Amino acid sequence: MTAPPSPALLSVVGEVEGHVAEAGWDQPPQLFALVDTEELLRSEPQLAETMGLVVARPGSLTPIAQDPLGDAPLDEQLAGMLFGPEVLGVVLAHEVLVLPPSAEGALEDTDDPAGAAAEHPERREVRMAVGVMRDGSRESVLRLRGKEGEEDERVTGGDLAPGLAEALFSTLED
Repeated sequence: MTAPPSPALLSVVGEVEGHVAEAGWDQPPQLFALVDTEELLRSEPQLAETMGLVVARPGSLTPIAQDPLGDAPLDEQLAGMLFGPEVLGVVLAHEVLVLPPSAEGALEDTDDPAGAAAEHPERREVRMAVGVMRDGSRESVLRLRGKEGEEDERVTGGDLAPGLAEALFSTLED
């Protein structure tokens, strides 16, 4: 089930990606729980004050960083998570390498596809920030690392990482 685009979700996913980008590239995956900002102000005033939250727009979301993810494969870790009803959504920021379809042959002839991808001259480094809500809405912000002397490029859209969005959505199901 996919809900219509959510401006609040796109805003918070962009905020998370910008926050992670401040630390530069080569970051480990980072997971954030999304909570209603108004509810956070009511239930945890000290935490909200520490975070610098004093007023909330109706429907605004606050990302809460979760414990660092472990070394197990990401899909296995997500499959073992389940967030309670107070968590309205989740965002994951994760870096990956992407290759053009023409590079597929180079990966078939190696015992180390990850190593071959990391050394491939046409590789692109991408940071995906993917967010999903309990209602099925999803948004993504992708930052493509610029080549030497070039600016990074940012792309947004709800269906840029459908597999990851589904895995994140499964952490919210009752």
